[in-house]
Amino acid sequence: MNFHFAPVQGHTDAPYRHFHAMTYGCDTSYYTPFIRLERGELRQRDIKDFTSPLNGESGVVPQIIFRDPEELTSLVRLMKENGASAINLNMGCPFPLQTGHGRGAATVANPIVAECVERVVNENPDIDFSVKMRLGFSDPDEWRNLLPHLNNCRLSHVAVHPRVARQQYGGDLYYDRFATILSESANPVIFNGEIHTPDDIRNILDKFPGVAGIMIARGLLGRPSLVAEYLSGEEWPREKRIGLMEQFHRRLLDYYTDTLCGENQLISKIKPFWEYAEAEIGRKPWKCIKKATNIAKYHSAVAMIS
Repeated sequence: MNFHFAPVQGHTDAPYRHFHAMTYGCDTSYYTPFIRLERGELRQRDIKDFTSPLNGESGVVPQIIFRDPEELTSLVRLMKENGASAINLNMGCPFPLQTGHGRGAATVANPIVAECVERVVNENPDIDFSVKMRLGFSDPDEWRNLLPHLNNCRLSHVAVHPRVARQQYGGDLYYDRFATILSESANPVIFNGEIHTPDDIRNILDKFPGVAGIMIARGLLGRPSLVAEYLSGEEWPREKRIGLMEQFHRRLLDYYTDTLCGENQLISKIKPFWEYAEAEIGRKPWKCIKKATNIAKYHSAVAMIS
């Protein structure tokens, strides 16, 4: 059973991935937040994140997002030039800023893009490709356009979030569509979506015994010990979870303190650590952290967690 930490913009950068692996072990695969073209080139911050020395301990797979064959082929070429041996194709981002430009989940129903994905994967056998996808943009059966093309090439896995983009992260999951994809896919299938506790992992594995792995994003941001708990065979008491979370936070905070310039930059970088952790740390400290306007108030708010 493989576990994958899905990338989240503004959260899972190289320091975060590094110190998460240091605190909880390296039993999780990590991905860069999606890399896109800007005026035909890679953004320097994306290259810096992918090539960071901090990736050495845990390893990282670059994820790319694209809207057409030109962007896809250019991104694959540029990532290979920067040393990539594996690439994850983002065909699942639900955010309007991306889908409105034809990227992310908007590519699922695009036949031209689907054909290009098949061609690019087959023309680059030296790259270990994987796909992260949703069922579609607005119709939960749009994936039927894409899957035959994915079945015609070799992928390490296909991670499926069984919602459409218009649902964002609300509404019911289409478990029936996921089951069909699992049965029809020629490549290993990974489940992604609404995993917040070790029991959620067990329930998915019981429901879909043929699944090849679990991908988690918000659930791991809110409860970073989630995979480690499952692998240990027991749900940890809150005291242990919070103790390790504070240790993880301290390592990340110390790193940012040493490498960033100024208090404003530091607090804007470290506050997102807690964004999804309200259920884990409690509403009162969570609200105080969110409202903190300087580092002294921030430390006071963090100290409220118990």
